[in-house]
Amino acid sequence: MSLFIAFLAIAGTIITYNAMKKVYIKFYTPFMVPIVTATVLIVCFLLYFDIPYETYMSGAKWIVHLLGPAVVALAFPLYKQIDTVKKYSVPIMVGVFVGTFIGIVSGIWLSLLFHIELKTLYSLVPKSVTSPVAMDIASMIGGNPTLAAIFVMVAGIFGAVLGPYLLKWFRIDHFIGRGIGFGTAAHGIGTSKALEMGQKEGAVSSIAMTLSTIFASILSPILVHLLL
Repeated sequence: MSLFIAFLAIAGTIITYNAMKKVYIKFYTPFMVPIVTATVLIVCFLLYFDIPYETYMSGAKWIVHLLGPAVVALAFPLYKQIDTVKKYSVPIMVGVFVGTFIGIVSGIWLSLLFHIELKTLYSLVPKSVTSPVAMDIASMIGGNPTLAAIFVMVAGIFGAVLGPYLLKWFRIDHFIGRGIGFGTAAHGIGTSKALEMGQKEGAVSSIAMTLSTIFASILSPILVHLLL
């Protein structure tokens, strides 16, 4: 029975995502990003039929395990655009460092402004890096790894949905700026959105996601110690 439930969870997730991907292609609006619509549908389904999260994850966890290989696969567009990345290596490094720094500091200051408890604040600090690393950082500085993973998802989804509008409003049309913005602020989800804009944006976003993870691992403990 447990094997059957696991199969249903995997198959249902894949079918729902692919269906929402077709809807996204047809209407093509950032608010219809598949990860958003598919997540909403799955949550509503689980709530309506009163299916425990643990039951769903007995199968869906295998999809989560594929997150690592999926992130590694993002190196392919980076390889194809390696000459371009080398040409703009300095602005990419500086841009990602500044973006990572602002992302951490803004999260800390807003948390202090709204008097959020420290454990939640510590969990919020690594919100813009990929989930496995964010969970490790949160655990290291005294946060809740599970809560950190939720904040990572929220940051990624909001980045993918609102990112195109922000780029348009601020008239950021260079592929370096677009790639750094998505990769630094919205990790893997943002990178998938950057790839929709072009191979160059996707390549820069891939390296920005990697660099921001390294910078966040170094900066998070230091900034938490200095600002709290």
